[in-house]
Amino acid sequence: MSAVLHPFLQKVEAFIARHHLLVPGGRYLVALSGGADSVALLVALRQLGYDVACVHCNFHLRDEESNRDEKFCRSLCEDLGVGFHTAHFATAEYAQAHHVSIEMAARELRYDYFERLRTDIGADDVAVAHHQDDAAETLLLNLIRGTGIHGLTGIAPRNGHIIRPLLAVQRGEVETFLRDGQWSYVTDSTNLVADVMRNKIRLQILPLMRDINPSVTDALTITAARLSQVATVFDEAMAQREELLRQPTGVTHRVAYDRHGITDEYTLYDILSRYGFSPAAIEEVFSHLDGAQVGSLFASATHELLIDRDQLLIQPLDEQQTIVRLPIEGKYIVGDHALRITKRVVDEHFSISRSPDVACLDAATLSFPFTLRTLAAGDRFCPLGMSGSRLVSDFLTDLKVNRFDKRRQLVLTDANDRIAWVVGRRPDHRFRITSQTHEALIVEFEKNN
Repeated sequence: MSAVLHPFLQKVEAFIARHHLLVPGGRYLVALSGGADSVALLVALRQLGYDVACVHCNFHLRDEESNRDEKFCRSLCEDLGVGFHTAHFATAEYAQAHHVSIEMAARELRYDYFERLRTDIGADDVAVAHHQDDAAETLLLNLIRGTGIHGLTGIAPRNGHIIRPLLAVQRGEVETFLRDGQWSYVTDSTNLVADVMRNKIRLQILPLMRDINPSVTDALTITAARLSQVATVFDEAMAQREELLRQPTGVTHRVAYDRHGITDEYTLYDILSRYGFSPAAIEEVFSHLDGAQVGSLFASATHELLIDRDQLLIQPLDEQQTIVRLPIEGKYIVGDHALRITKRVVDEHFSISRSPDVACLDAATLSFPFTLRTLAAGDRFCPLGMSGSRLVSDFLTDLKVNRFDKRRQLVLTDANDRIAWVVGRRPDHRFRITSQTHEALIVEFEKNN
């Protein structure tokens, strides 16, 4: 007769099965810090018969305590006969170089290493030791900071290749399981000091809430589960609404939304939060939507947003400037376009193209090498059919070209840095075909198939 599993293991086993987190025959990494939660996770997965190895990160933030934790983890893995992988990080230096908090630096370093190691050794997933109390703390943390509906859904059992088998149990159950099995662990002294927000929630706020409701962790877990279901329905509805609001742009990596169709802040939040905009920034954008703030520009860490006349335009921050040298006639590849320069005799069979993507110029008035580049501040030209020069920027404003497209606007200049063509818009009047032209320079800018 098989031995009865410890209640802790029964809960974990049922949770794994319900959420399809691990499978027999799979290979898994356990993120082992040496603390009670990760030790319980390792022991539980071993006792449930899963093939595991451990990964430990030494962030060198607690002097000898960090080295103590690594030694403990290594010794535990040797006793259990499981593989042990470790990585050392200069976390403080990373945080300073990347302008992030120590907590965020450790998170980025940890999860990046987990994924690289998982791939290298062919593991299926990485198990981390978050439990119900962690999920409750996360919900409260997000609520205090301000969040949308997804911030109130707790912690998911799976996020890509990160799995959380202990979300069925609470911290007290972890400690009971370890005490019953006489398993030792180490304690991170920084977790005992209420000097960061999460620790304050753990050590001060949740205990006060338990005075009111001893089952507050269960209550928060149930609420988060219900909100997760609500979020699923909400996401489906928002996806349909976004589809109605989204508009074509004709520009790779740019998205556009109907400005006037966004009538509530939460719709805007759902759209912009995926592009890295903070709640405060989204509130600021929303305050500009119903005014005449055409041309207002906002930026997140990764994207920029432009309020245009009838649209919200969003694109990545890292768009590159275009500069292509054109020393002779021929065909040149420019991104996903091709620029072709040819010469043609002007005779009775010649006709000037009316396509906006073709410029017909007097070859005698221009000289190689040409340059195809993006618009620069102060660029001027003489628009075909007009007298006198104009700022190209003002010319584009008259055509109602938005700020994003102004920055992307290409101009063709000759050896004397004179603008011969505002590409796709208008040639320069000085280089037009006249009755005195003997040879035409044909410049075509077309999609490269």
